[in-house]
Amino acid sequence: MQFHLDGFRAGDPHFLAESPACHDVDRNQVDVLIVGCGPAGLTLAAQLCAFETLNVRIVERKAGPLDMGQADGIACRTMEMFEAFNFSERVLKESCWINETTFWKPDETSPLNIVRGGRIQDTEDGLSEFPHVVLNQARVHDMYLDVMRQSARRLEPDYSCSFVDLVVHERGAYPVEVTLKHEDAAGNTRTEVVSARYVVGCDGARSQVRRAIGRTLEGDSANQAWGVMDVLAVTDFPDIRFKSVIRSSRGNGLIIPREGGYLARFYIELDKLEANERVANKNITAEHLIQVANQILHPYTLDVKQMVWWSVYEIGQRLCAKFDDVPEELVGSREPRVFIAGDACHTHSPKAGQGMNVSMRDAFNLGWKLAAVLRGLSPTSLLHTYSAERQAVANELIEFDRHWAKRFSEQTKTAAAQSGDAMHSSEFQDYFAKHARFTAGTATCYQPSILTAETPHQHLASGWPVGMRFHSVPVVRVCDAMPIELAHTVKADGRWRLFIFAGENDEGLSGGSVANLCEFLTESPHSPIGQHTPTDWDIDSVFDVRAVFQQHHQTLNTVDMPSLLRPAKGALGLVDLEKVFTSDHKKGYDLFDMRGIDRNTGCVVVVRPDQYVAHIVPIADYQALTDFFAGVFKRQ
Repeated sequence: MQFHLDGFRAGDPHFLAESPACHDVDRNQVDVLIVGCGPAGLTLAAQLCAFETLNVRIVERKAGPLDMGQADGIACRTMEMFEAFNFSERVLKESCWINETTFWKPDETSPLNIVRGGRIQDTEDGLSEFPHVVLNQARVHDMYLDVMRQSARRLEPDYSCSFVDLVVHERGAYPVEVTLKHEDAAGNTRTEVVSARYVVGCDGARSQVRRAIGRTLEGDSANQAWGVMDVLAVTDFPDIRFKSVIRSSRGNGLIIPREGGYLARFYIELDKLEANERVANKNITAEHLIQVANQILHPYTLDVKQMVWWSVYEIGQRLCAKFDDVPEELVGSREPRVFIAGDACHTHSPKAGQGMNVSMRDAFNLGWKLAAVLRGLSPTSLLHTYSAERQAVANELIEFDRHWAKRFSEQTKTAAAQSGDAMHSSEFQDYFAKHARFTAGTATCYQPSILTAETPHQHLASGWPVGMRFHSVPVVRVCDAMPIELAHTVKADGRWRLFIFAGENDEGLSGGSVANLCEFLTESPHSPIGQHTPTDWDIDSVFDVRAVFQQHHQTLNTVDMPSLLRPAKGALGLVDLEKVFTSDHKKGYDLFDMRGIDRNTGCVVVVRPDQYVAHIVPIADYQALTDFFAGVFKRQ
């Protein structure tokens, strides 16, 4: 973490210097109005807070912050995103780590009993530097709220404030007119009209913003009821602190250990629903959930001491056809003004732990794009990529969830040998393992677009597929021999990263490929930095250029390297020395081998602000960089 760039400030460095704009803000005319303080809304607000010139407002119909959320699973990819917001360490300390998953099946000799049929490592080695963890959704909200409060804008949500309706005008700088309703503690209400450049509906499955733009969730229900409960209980079930998949002759269940060492979540399969029957009509009680859980766990018992939270739901997969307000036939001729994210766009079963994770990643995808357009860096056409990219991801999620829910509810062959649709427990375990990368969030691959190049140079860094997330590797920072993760330099600050991986004998000195590229980026009129960085901004404010060398860090001399790798910036012209790295030779990590980087020639890996690989180019192919960024940015 870097601070003191613009002068020494005592106290907590997470609290940024307060922007003067905090005291002269027009709350009725905003750049972005966010509706909903769920995971998507708070992720978006925290992202936009990184830009103190933006006037952002977030409203929530509830009276205050969430005390306890329904979601709890945090995928590896989401943890990588939390690192970009600087609170991954807090999550790691508070959460329950899911290290192994166990699988239970009916006992072949006594089918009413269950026995452990197998266990697997929850996520494969090397998939991420972060584990799969579980933490109450409300705590994740708290951490995002801290990011917002500590930002230069000191953003706080407006609670007890409901969205009523909106109208998009074809004129003016603030064309979206939104009607809000406030309610005080005494029940008194008042309405307010807010004008916005953009509105984002993060207001859940019953989204009123989605309704206002004429979008609908489309899909069907599997007619299967499930219960879920968080309990403090005493049990002789031996795997209560493991993620446990239970497929018994009396039904199926899933146990998720929760944070704190004592709490556990149970997902419990209930009855099939008739056509058009709703689970709310069955009058299921908490006591019934406990009874069914004990039947599934037999011969083990569950003595619930406290029911912390419970609910019942029906499995369904529903998806919105588009995530913004532009009709398909007008894409390219009209810019989006209203967006939806998270559950407003897609709903599905909770057992794969994807809802909160995918929702937050929706918002992370959208936030930096809104900021780039609002700050005058990119054309409004950039905003069309949000729906295109995230709707495709959500479609994959819906298809996965449909198959996953079906597989989960299938009987085992031990329980129903006569069923042709039945499935061996080992087959189900294999299915779970096969799709582990999807549930970890690391399988997303964005298709070619203005943000994701079709490159003939993938072989130069085969371990970083274009369109997929920038998979971190251990490195050593040359200026202070600090071992760090390379991807942890990609923060949620809206900047693009150019990682230069040097060829075999290149030490960053004059005449070498790295130095020549840096000279082009600094001096050439065709440089993306020169063309797309406002003249009064720091040289690395839009493009953060970093170099990774093959030599041992003790043999490199950063003083003789190009100024772009040690730029002077900030109010005091201080020099940033943290841009140069090598492999962590001491621990035996060679990132050139780990990510398949061509040792002879090296390459440049271009990484988007949301941590996805956008392009791979040869170090000497300056034109490729110029051409690619010409489609992303406006010329300054």
